[in-house]
Amino acid sequence: MRFVINGQPREFADLAASATLGDLVAALDLKGDRVAIEHNGSIVSRADWAGTAVHDGDKFEIVHFVGGGT
Repeated sequence: MRFVINGQPREFADLAASATLGDLVAALDLKGDRVAIEHNGSIVSRADWAGTAVHDGDKFEIVHFVGGGT
């Protein structure tokens, strides 16, 4: 499958046609508790990732939360 992630085209040959957003998060090796995801213009809650189907050509914006400071 081909997606646009944060404005960059990416290809995931190992994702099945029935893949979900949760599968994509796993393929990207992301820590689910540290990211927010917009899928085709809509924010998707973590609780919905496993039930949200992804399709070839979908667009994602993924934001990583970073801690730190003094």
